[in-house]
Amino acid sequence: MAGDISAGLVKQLRDRTGVGFMDCKRALVESGGDLDAAVELLRKSSKMAAEKKSGRIAAEGLVLVRTQDSTAVLIEVNSETDFVARDEHFVGFAEAMLEAAISGGAGDAEGLMQAEQEERRLALVQKLGENIQVRRLRRFTGGDRVGAYTHSNRRIASAVSISGGDDDLARGLAMHVAAGNPLTRTADEVDAEILERERSIFRAQAEEEGKPPEIAEKMVEGRLRKFLGEVCMVDQPYVLDTEKKVGQVLQAAGAELLGFVRFEVGEGIERADTDFVAEVQAQLQS
Repeated sequence: MAGDISAGLVKQLRDRTGVGFMDCKRALVESGGDLDAAVELLRKSSKMAAEKKSGRIAAEGLVLVRTQDSTAVLIEVNSETDFVARDEHFVGFAEAMLEAAISGGAGDAEGLMQAEQEERRLALVQKLGENIQVRRLRRFTGGDRVGAYTHSNRRIASAVSISGGDDDLARGLAMHVAAGNPLTRTADEVDAEILERERSIFRAQAEEEGKPPEIAEKMVEGRLRKFLGEVCMVDQPYVLDTEKKVGQVLQAAGAELLGFVRFEVGEGIERADTDFVAEVQAQLQS
C-alpha cells in the first residue's frame, strides 16, 4: 500500500496537520489512504507524544506583546530548549496564539487553549519533539493609552498604562519596565512582608558589623530607603534619561502611571540540574 500513497496526498495531510512527511505517510498507509482517518491517527499519536513529554521542564521559549487600542496582550510560550525556541515553526505557533488571543478575546492561557489551539500545540509537540506549553496570557488595559515593548531577543516583554502624556512616553516607560524590572509603582505599594524581610536582613547586617543599636537602626532605615528606590518604578532613574527619575519624567509630562506588567521567559520556573554526559549515555544505551 505504501507505494500507492502519492506525494500530493502526503502534502495535503501535512498542510492540514503540520506534521512531518514520514509521519504523514505512515498515517496514510495505516489508514489505507483515507485522509480524514489519517488526521485522526495523527491527532491520537500527537496527544500520546505530548503526554509523554508533559512532565519535562519547559523553561525556554519566548514572550510576545501586542497593543490594540488601549489594551495590550502579553503571552509566554515555552519550550524545553533555546534551540527549539528559535525554530520558525515554534515562533509561528507563538505568534498565532497571540493573534488568536487578540481576536478571540481570551483573558488567560486556559481560555485560549481550547480544542483548535490545543490540537495545534499537540501537532507541534510531535513535530519538534519537545514539551511545548502556552504558559500564561495577560490582557492589560486602562488609562488613556497603553505602551508596549518587546526586547530584541523576545525573552522580555512589557506594557504600561498611563493617563496623560503621549504614545512616545508610554512606549518609553514600557522599555523602562523591561530594563528596570520594578516591583511596584510606588513605595506605598510594597508588600509589608517584603519590607519586614528586608528590614530584618539589614538589621542582621548592621549587628554583624558591631554597630550600636541607635546607629544600627539609622543604617537599617537608610538601606531600606535605598532598596525602595531600586524597586519602586517612580523612584528609579529613567532608562532613557538617567539624570531624571521616572516620577520626574511623569510629572513633567503631566502624566500618571496607572500600572505595568512584565513577562520574562521562564521566570519562576524551577529548572532541573541536568548531567549532560549522563543524559547522552542514557540515550545511547536505550
